[in-house]
Amino acid sequence: MLNRRHFLAALGSAPFAKSALAQAAPMAKNCLFISSDDLCHAFSTYGHPLVKTPNLDRLAGRGVRFDNAYCQFPLCSPSRTSLMTGLAPDRTGVYDLKKHFRESVPNVVTLGQLFQQNDAYAARVGKIYHYGNPRDIGTNGLDDAPTWNERYNPRGIDKEEEPLVTNHTPGKGLGSAAVFYSSPASDEQHTDGMVAARSVELLEKHRREKFFIAAGFYRPHCPWIAPTKYFDQVPLSKVEPLGVEEWELKVAPALAYWTKPANWGMTYQQRKEALQAYYASILFLDAQVGKLLDAMDRLQLWEDTLVVFWSDHGYQLGEKGQWMKQSLFEPSARTPMLMAGAGVSARGKACRRTVELLDVYPTVADLCGLRGTPQDLDGTSLRKLLAQPAAKWERPAISQTGRGKLMGYSIRTETHRYTMWDAGREGEELYNYTKDPRANKNLAAEAGQAGLKAKLRAELETVVRKRGGKV
Repeated sequence: MLNRRHFLAALGSAPFAKSALAQAAPMAKNCLFISSDDLCHAFSTYGHPLVKTPNLDRLAGRGVRFDNAYCQFPLCSPSRTSLMTGLAPDRTGVYDLKKHFRESVPNVVTLGQLFQQNDAYAARVGKIYHYGNPRDIGTNGLDDAPTWNERYNPRGIDKEEEPLVTNHTPGKGLGSAAVFYSSPASDEQHTDGMVAARSVELLEKHRREKFFIAAGFYRPHCPWIAPTKYFDQVPLSKVEPLGVEEWELKVAPALAYWTKPANWGMTYQQRKEALQAYYASILFLDAQVGKLLDAMDRLQLWEDTLVVFWSDHGYQLGEKGQWMKQSLFEPSARTPMLMAGAGVSARGKACRRTVELLDVYPTVADLCGLRGTPQDLDGTSLRKLLAQPAAKWERPAISQTGRGKLMGYSIRTETHRYTMWDAGREGEELYNYTKDPRANKNLAAEAGQAGLKAKLRAELETVVRKRGGKV
């Protein structure tokens, strides 16, 4: 019989020791679930030189930063519904901002419901399911009551400041236009400041219970209203909009482009101001996330709590003349995602494997040891990558978006993206990101790429059909 010292010495010399210990992260009891709205990768956690986000940086330093995470549908409600149900958009039937998923899948068990079934307290503060932003701030929006034990809908001064926004894009509502306002009000007076404050209160109140607390921030969704001090941190003189050439608007099929005309016809100066306001909104968001992390430190919750940070999709800032979302180009479909705390053994690591927002539900359920997890989820647990971010991983990411009654589907591997519009009848795209990171050369029509295109298309069609789609 070995005593404890000899056993540990023997274990340390075993060839499997490092691998086994890397997998042995403590299980999480709780989950702090932090969402952002319309956030792309334009902040320092992902290498942006101008937008410094020390709080998201420190969260990434405690866990794993996913560099290639993709949404299922680059639009708020379809994406958030998919993440919270673990089902692809073709199974939830949600493709717009009006339909509620209970109309199609009335008995689905959402992530919050699963926590409740495991005797946990589940609460939402702010936006997790869809809200019209800014229209529905202060209301339940398109929420799902069974998901939560409690829900809170803060309404800050930014809601009252809407009439003050500038640079309004003609023909677009405030929720989908390049509009902004540098507010003299404090962080605490804004809706996101209130989301942070109430979320901290809930962490304090329920710290001795098993909990699923979801803090849903509204920034950086437009209108870009943030306290003036955050605008000041991004000098307009240092903001440089992307240029766009006429040929870039013809690389892909016509349906691939959402912003028409390019850059909505904004002048160079207007684009500079829009970027400054978007960046300021990210800095404001980062400061609010910092309040949650400070509470995690003060309440000593890290050993028991998994922290997940995500955005519902990416956001285009002038790439190929495109703004916002609803395209299948990389900046729209790719989303920031960080996981840290209990259940995450890798620290300060970047994972370059291709993952999906669909993977969030099974990952949280797995790391928190939830019983009764539905067996028909479309994603898979990322536990392996949270221990070894460079581990072998061959699952692609599938994204889709609609154009009226037509649908575009896209498959992303670590090196390529293939997209077909209306099953290819309205065009195809194929990009090699290793050689062409800005996706400026569409290889879909090149004879030498026919074999690769056929392979990716077959894989895409297989997954789409499995997830309830028709191609």
